[in-house]
Amino acid sequence: MLLAADGRSTRSIAKEVGVQPRIVSLWRHRFADQGLEGLKDRPRPGKEPLYTPATDKRILGLLDKPPPPGFARWTGPLLAKALEDVDVQYVWRCLRHYKIDLAARKSWCESNDPDFAAKAADVVGLYVNPPSKAIVLCVDEKPSIQALERAQGYLRLPNGRTLTGQSHDYTRHGTTTLFAALEVATGKILASHSKRRRRVEFLGFMNSVVAAFPDRELHVILDNLNTHKKNDRWLKKHPNVKFHFTPTRASWLNQVETWFSILQGQSLSGASFTAVKELQEHIDAFIAAYNEDAQPFAWKKKKVRQRRFKGRRVTQL
Repeated sequence: MLLAADGRSTRSIAKEVGVQPRIVSLWRHRFADQGLEGLKDRPRPGKEPLYTPATDKRILGLLDKPPPPGFARWTGPLLAKALEDVDVQYVWRCLRHYKIDLAARKSWCESNDPDFAAKAADVVGLYVNPPSKAIVLCVDEKPSIQALERAQGYLRLPNGRTLTGQSHDYTRHGTTTLFAALEVATGKILASHSKRRRRVEFLGFMNSVVAAFPDRELHVILDNLNTHKKNDRWLKKHPNVKFHFTPTRASWLNQVETWFSILQGQSLSGASFTAVKELQEHIDAFIAAYNEDAQPFAWKKKKVRQRRFKGRRVTQL
């Protein structure tokens, strides 16, 4: 309409704004007949929507109920079948709208420790504000690491993509248990291997840790494994060592667990070993390489909460 007010022709306006001349002519006539009111969009006749917000509530409400007998979880077709009058395509569209993923699964671990807050504050305090001139260590063991021998190689898929692969069959050659201590300030790892993880092996590893840091005050973060507790006699012999325990079922607060994930992903997954000794040498080589460029983990989560997940409903999210 502004271009028309400048005296432009219908064809020149249509060419400039990128529409058909009939569209320009339509709006020019409506403006000429009705003024500014003619530029407002008119109500459009159409079919009443088949599904309404009430339908969405029915779908979400059904997700809070157990799935049909014999099924582990709800799926789009199961929801549509249970609702009877809702098409499965709308069910999927509703789930996408609310960002609900029925296929992906996550697990969680709830701590029921009544002293969760105090224990978590103690551990996190060592990360963000460690004692002066003291060494903070995260200690744990990774048990039953298997020496599995598998055939390995590269696979070329029909689409031309090449992947690393391994055979489905394997041969077992035994297991080893890895004791590891992560120095929080540097990120370096001190580790040793053992056939078992009894109290005697744990205290033997702690003796090597104490020897690695002579005449230093050590604060050791541990989980609640039975072999980590009731070691008062050993602690009396080593007054410079203090044990700090994570809350029950909250070993994720122990930073060495993060390093175990790195070890699994970068060193163990997909590897093949013909003997336990070869597995141990392989792990030792990885630790040596890791320590050359070790960096401390940046702990940023200063507030750790004891959250409840069990029984949480979709309609409560």
